[in-house]
Amino acid sequence: MFKKWFAKEQPQGPKAPEIMGLYLGGSFELDELKMRLLVPQLMIEQPATKHLIQAVGEAPLDSGGKMLRFYTDDDAFLQVILDGGDTENHITDVKLWYFYDTQTVGNDSQWQTVLSEGVSVPTYALGGETFSRVWNAVGEESPPIAVTEQTFEEDGDTSRTDQFMMLYEREIDADSAEYLLVAAEEKIVGYNKDRCVVISTGFDIQPTDIRING
Repeated sequence: MFKKWFAKEQPQGPKAPEIMGLYLGGSFELDELKMRLLVPQLMIEQPATKHLIQAVGEAPLDSGGKMLRFYTDDDAFLQVILDGGDTENHITDVKLWYFYDTQTVGNDSQWQTVLSEGVSVPTYALGGETFSRVWNAVGEESPPIAVTEQTFEEDGDTSRTDQFMMLYEREIDADSAEYLLVAAEEKIVGYNKDRCVVISTGFDIQPTDIRING
């Protein structure tokens, strides 16, 4: 009993962010009818409608907003963009992304080439489709957007990843588009730099398309 009285509370680590009922270890479902109609037009194949959230990422944006990512067991992540606050009223964009390809960057020279030539180009060809750059600058060059994402794992581990990203899109029909995200990622593992290029494709999701399972 005395041990109980005098025991010090263990410090709590940072908590993974939550939004829209989405949280680390939770699950959600997507509208099956929407998926059946949309998927045949996309590059992804046989995506799941039920997702278990295995990790959560958070990154501040230069605009003053925030990017949240809910990584799932289907090689996907639901990305939520917030602007001006942390409530559902501040959500400006929701997309579901699927990992398409990951390529390792072996040395500093390759990394510099990727940053200067491989991430941001006017158009990006992938799988027989052509995507146009979305984040265009005023001048001749449109450098990648840089963010630092903190990722929370189910076992309590956290990590930080520097990402240099560019967004592309292609029109599917008058009401929808498919998106391409190219990201050069750098993470310090021990004393080494772990670098890679991650290519993902995705599409818009409305909050009403999501059902929270708990």
